[in-house]
This record gives sequence, C-alpha cells and structure tokens, in this order.
Amino acid sequence: MAIIDIPGFVAELKEHAMDHQFHIHDERHFIETYSMRQAWEVDLHPERACGGPLDLHLSVDLDPRTVLAFEDHLLSLHEEDEPETGLTIPLMFTWILPPLTTAPDLLLLATELAGVGGANLPLRVAAIDSTAEVTDAAERTLSITAALELRLDDLFMQRESLCEALDDCYRVSEFLLDRAPAWLGEF
Repeated sequence: MAIIDIPGFVAELKEHAMDHQFHIHDERHFIETYSMRQAWEVDLHPERACGGPLDLHLSVDLDPRTVLAFEDHLLSLHEEDEPETGLTIPLMFTWILPPLTTAPDLLLLATELAGVGGANLPLRVAAIDSTAEVTDAAERTLSITAALELRLDDLFMQRESLCEALDDCYRVSEFLLDRAPAWLGEF
C-alpha cells in the first residue's frame, strides 16, 4: 500500500470541486505499463456551462520516482519528525473553448485573466489557428492553462487546501463564460 493515497486525493478533489459549484462529467485514470507513471484527468465545468461552450480539464500527473523518493525520506525520519522534502506533483487546469468567430486580443485577454486568476493561479493563454482547406479561413481555438505544484509533504500531512485555487478557477470560468458569446458570434 502506498504511503500517499493519490487516488483518494483525486476523489476528494472531485468532491471539493463540486462544493465550489463545478459539475464533474468524466474521469480517466491512465497507467503507463513501462514506467508505472500515472495520470488522472477530470472533466468539469461550472454549473451554468452544462450546455457548453466552456470545458475545464483538471489533471494530476504522478511520476513514481517522486513518490518513491518521498517514501524513502519518510522511512528515514523519526516518528515525531515532519517530512520536508520539497517534492511536488503537478496539478493542471486547462480551459478550452470551441473555435471562435471573433477572437480576442491575446495580450489583453492574458492581462485581464491575470487580474481574475490572481498571483496564486498563474495563467497561460494560447491560441491555435488551423485551416482545414487552403481556401478556408483560419479557425482560432483558445486555451488557458494554470499549473500548480502540490507538495507531497503537505498532501501526506493533509495540509493541502485547494479552496483558493478552486475559487480562482471558478472566477476564471465565469469570466470566460461571460465573454464567450461575443467571441463565438452569438450576439
């Protein structure tokens, strides 16, 4: 049995997200057979986005070497000592919108989102232009990504609180939902 229950953490994270007004739609768990690397992916979105257009994708990636290093550290401690390793696992949030008919200015959007997400949720804005046929106009797809590092010692000691991050994610989702109709040409 593992010292840190990452599947249990992901299950609690899903419940916690529901407490922060998110709907959970799907969950996937991948195990790479060669390296035993694991990934959990959860599809969720705010309650008012059930019909679209915004999708939020949460993912946790677990490198087994990181967990083994943490377990080795724990085994070397005395019972009363608290772990302090600095070992982390990534938690990613990715917002995706369908192809936009009126794309926003990316620099302006990144600046506005920095104010919405705050310092604790650094956001990266990216756009991809794709053309199906040579004669077709390019379609722009927008994605916003936030990456957090979860400290294994905080997870083990149950000191990790993601309330602020989930609140920030909800505000970013609402911001995008408010602007999506103009970008999608629905006005």
